[in-house]
Amino acid sequence: MQTSPAPRTSETAMDALCVDTIRTLAIDAIQKANSGHPGLPLGAAPMGYVLWQRHLLHDPADPSWPDRDRFVLSAGHGSMLLYGLLHLYGYDLSLDAIKDFRQWGSKTPGHPEYAHTPGVEATTGPLGQGVSNAVGMAIAERVLAGLFNREGHSIVDHKTWALVSDGDLMEGIAYEACSLAGHMGLGKLNFLYDSNDISLDGPMSLTFSEDVGARFSSAGWHVQEVKDGDTNLDALDQAMQKAAAETSRPSIVIVKTTIGFGSPNKAGSAAAHGSPLGEEEVAKTKAALGWKSTEAFHVPEDARTHFAVGAKRGADAHAAWKQRFAAWSAAHPELAEQWGLALAGELPAGWDADLPTWEVGTKEASRKSAGLTQNAIAKHVPWLVGGDADLSCSTNTSLKGAGSFDAATGQGRNIHFGVREHAMTGIANGMAYHGGVRPFVATFFCFADYMRPSIRLAALNGLAPIYVWTHDSIGLGEDGPTHQPVEHLASLRAMPNMTILRPADPTETAEAWRVAMRHTRGPVGLVLSRQGLPVIDRATHAPASGVARGAYTLIDAGSELRLILIATGSEVALALEARTALEAAGIGTRVVSLPSFELFSAQDQAYRDGVLPPALRARLAIEAGTSFGWERWVGSEGDILGVERYGASAPAERIHEEYGFTVDNAVQRAKALLRRLG
Repeated sequence: MQTSPAPRTSETAMDALCVDTIRTLAIDAIQKANSGHPGLPLGAAPMGYVLWQRHLLHDPADPSWPDRDRFVLSAGHGSMLLYGLLHLYGYDLSLDAIKDFRQWGSKTPGHPEYAHTPGVEATTGPLGQGVSNAVGMAIAERVLAGLFNREGHSIVDHKTWALVSDGDLMEGIAYEACSLAGHMGLGKLNFLYDSNDISLDGPMSLTFSEDVGARFSSAGWHVQEVKDGDTNLDALDQAMQKAAAETSRPSIVIVKTTIGFGSPNKAGSAAAHGSPLGEEEVAKTKAALGWKSTEAFHVPEDARTHFAVGAKRGADAHAAWKQRFAAWSAAHPELAEQWGLALAGELPAGWDADLPTWEVGTKEASRKSAGLTQNAIAKHVPWLVGGDADLSCSTNTSLKGAGSFDAATGQGRNIHFGVREHAMTGIANGMAYHGGVRPFVATFFCFADYMRPSIRLAALNGLAPIYVWTHDSIGLGEDGPTHQPVEHLASLRAMPNMTILRPADPTETAEAWRVAMRHTRGPVGLVLSRQGLPVIDRATHAPASGVARGAYTLIDAGSELRLILIATGSEVALALEARTALEAAGIGTRVVSLPSFELFSAQDQAYRDGVLPPALRARLAIEAGTSFGWERWVGSEGDILGVERYGASAPAERIHEEYGFTVDNAVQRAKALLRRLG
């Protein structure tokens, strides 16, 4: 714990004033809110200032300028550092908004939120997420450069910077993402590591003693260290210059700082991490910093003028880019049209013109049908880019003829994520945050558990990556319960703003991809089978376009309607066979395919009642997953044929028999339901 700041070196009086303006704004806002994390803004203000004043190219007048540098505050608990920078550099974030830190309806929530506060590039706070998001942004920059830059015309050429913390680098997602970034050689990715050796519980020696520089060096990163990051702005500046100049590999600058710098009684201790300093300590901190004003939220006018100089650098760069963009557009009008669509998240005309079709009487696993559909779409949508967790031969998500992604050139649309599901999903979020690309990622459905924190953030932020999940049920068979998803459908359906689609046959699968591409207000998960699914005869059954409404009457009763069978995915074929037997027994039976709870819930009441008439209580749901949640559709008196225990290792046919997924059992359950209801 220090009692006074170390002597300042290598900075002008104006630089010092600006750094301390950032610091004092932060501690004033946190104190007024009586909530927040003052330690990081006090310690990291110098690196934030040097980056934004001298290096980061951004335009506060147009936060969505496509070729701006990105800045991600991965250590989102230090949000007042970012809010202070945004306010001082002229974004639409007023001083009143700073004063409303952490209050209801304010633009300055406790952790930065994308699309809520102007200039916030990513929602951060769950540690490690911003690390992976930054990697995704750097990948997106390279993809767009490969798609749109032409000789003599460079319209995509920017950097991604992230401020990361000790806590970030302890999270597993961070190591996954940084390992991949180093392997790829993402030379426009730069990290500033706020190495203050303190976590919420105490000194880092309790939990974290590895040589971070050696770790990153071994992963292929360019590593530098600044030992006096509290005060030495020249050293920070030089390190950032070197990081920016290194274009063949990502860079990390390990910046040794003092958490809570300037606080006489809390600097250098865990006490500065996650609680307000207290009014008395705020006053003592300002005095120790040499701050002249006793007024809270004071911003000296000459400091504002100097911050504006830094903002002008970005505005000038933006103006120069507009000229380059105009010349490029004139030289390449067709590319310019594609650019407009890609940036707007729109689809080109005829994008779905070549979707495959299938012969009635054949069978195909929906993972294979999805792969064919995805490839047909990708031919028309060159910004559809993604990959899998080392499983493309099983997920069928490789884009044929599109090549492997090359970070040096930006060419290639297949990203080889390796066995890194969590980072893969956070990286996809970063690509979506960046804009201009439509990311997809793929793995076995069971491993959605490894993806869940990033899925949640995609849903929270309205990002629209597409998740291709294959091997969707106990139908996986011999691999056994470790690989057989049981509770996953129910748990993901519980996530707000998440859309799940489990198609019943190849034709529904093509429609599911069509729905996913059109859906831009949240993530979509395609849940696909390993086993073959029979192609449904659409001449005698309803068209698969009903998938877009979430549920539809696939085939109605041949006589008076007495029973509804509701199913998803591979169990729809079982429901159709059961209907045949029930109809033969004189029981009028409707089969409803319900590939998406979320899309069906969004339909008007009249449509929902038309598919599931409220007066008809005899409803049997059939799905090879836990029954939780199906009560919504079968009602309190209906029945659910589901899986209430984990799977088993055996051929799929035997497992289905043992778990009751047979025509005979479905028919008996239906008849028992009718008897019970009288």
